[in-house]
Amino acid sequence: MHRVLAAKDNSAYASMRGQPVSREERYALGKSLRENVPRTSFADWKKPDNRADPVDQVNLSHQGRLDSLIPVRVGRMIASPYGFLRGTAGLMAADVTTLPSTGIMPVICGDSHMGNFGFYASPERSLVFDLNDFDEAHPGGWEWDLRRLVASIWVAGRQNSASEEHCGSAARSCVAAYREQIRRLADMPLLQRAFEGLDVERLQENAGKSGLSKIIERSAKRARKRTSDRALPRFTEERDGERRIVEEPPLITSLSPGEASRLTAALDDYLASLPSQWRRVLAGYTVRDVAHKVVGVGSVGLRAYVVFCEGSSPDDVLFLQLKQARRSVIARYVHGDSAWHAHQGQRVVEYQHALQTASDPLLGWTSVDGFQFYVRQFRNMKGAIDIEGIDAEALADYARICGHLLAKGHARTSGASMIAGYVGKSDKVDDALTTFARAYADQTEEDHQALVDAVKSGKLPVER
Repeated sequence: MHRVLAAKDNSAYASMRGQPVSREERYALGKSLRENVPRTSFADWKKPDNRADPVDQVNLSHQGRLDSLIPVRVGRMIASPYGFLRGTAGLMAADVTTLPSTGIMPVICGDSHMGNFGFYASPERSLVFDLNDFDEAHPGGWEWDLRRLVASIWVAGRQNSASEEHCGSAARSCVAAYREQIRRLADMPLLQRAFEGLDVERLQENAGKSGLSKIIERSAKRARKRTSDRALPRFTEERDGERRIVEEPPLITSLSPGEASRLTAALDDYLASLPSQWRRVLAGYTVRDVAHKVVGVGSVGLRAYVVFCEGSSPDDVLFLQLKQARRSVIARYVHGDSAWHAHQGQRVVEYQHALQTASDPLLGWTSVDGFQFYVRQFRNMKGAIDIEGIDAEALADYARICGHLLAKGHARTSGASMIAGYVGKSDKVDDALTTFARAYADQTEEDHQALVDAVKSGKLPVER
């Protein structure tokens, strides 16, 4: 009960293993870490002389993906610096893990850019807003998540023609919100902290006086319509007397009979990963069709499927999604070459439950043809705040909400009191990470241009 996740070279943690440590002692320990890792050091970013070529890193990330979809992934990444940032969690992980770090390691998202926060339905069918992508989730440095978030804010701000001053204000408001929230949560009982969440009503209350409130209202309205029954006419059609998934090559494609059969059989193992009450519910559905469906930016080229299921009547439908899970890009910087998790789909599910206050009740995992997957509802009122075109004031308000939610996720797992002790009451961390965000935004634009140039020279295939 009292063991603390720790970096293996952190002697401060070693003294805490196996014995209870008070909240005050943890806070003091976090504060003492400033001696070796000054808060001002978080501002540092200078491209190392031995840094890997970003185009080589992108090519390396293509290993194990479906060759036919690599041009689609490249096309989405060259569309903008923000698209490039979304697709290069591994590249940024390689960068930030070399920077000053406290060694405090809660479970982190691993890919916490501002586009990975969004709407979805709680088990009670209430619309909530939280972190919603966990492909890279893993124990890691809380700073790694926060660095990725503030860098994404600056890159997105520039893309929306915000001034450097406005980008800085948005990044700073994000870090300040994280710092204030982690300090507040660190003082709460652990169980009470675990129930902290943000539904749409509270989200609106936190939207400030900018235009973000109207954006939230529109986005929430769209999200509430994204359900399986509404997806039925969009994603299926009548073929040969049966309702089948519509093909849209190369983004939605049918499977061979053998592959479809193996995938359907793997759903039995998926059911075994669910709590018994949900196994009983899903036992009432029959698989009618399966298809491969491309999703996201970073995930393009990995195996991802949509499963169309029908209940006791034609209008009782359910769409499930299987997404291939590979080792987190964070893992190698925590465990080296050793693998902590035997099943990467299980890792995603367990850490999603850890970071989210409420999660999809149908989350589970399975394996198909030697590949590991996690499973979730495909249409579960999922939606996002459209950051394209968002003005400077709304950007700052949204950045503050993201910082608030990131702190909430970290505090649910481990280390909140130590993080609170380290960040303190002053704005030193706010200022330092704002400086880092601008420098890394410059780096992202430079790396994005390198990828664009590689495409122009014919070094990489592209489908726009």
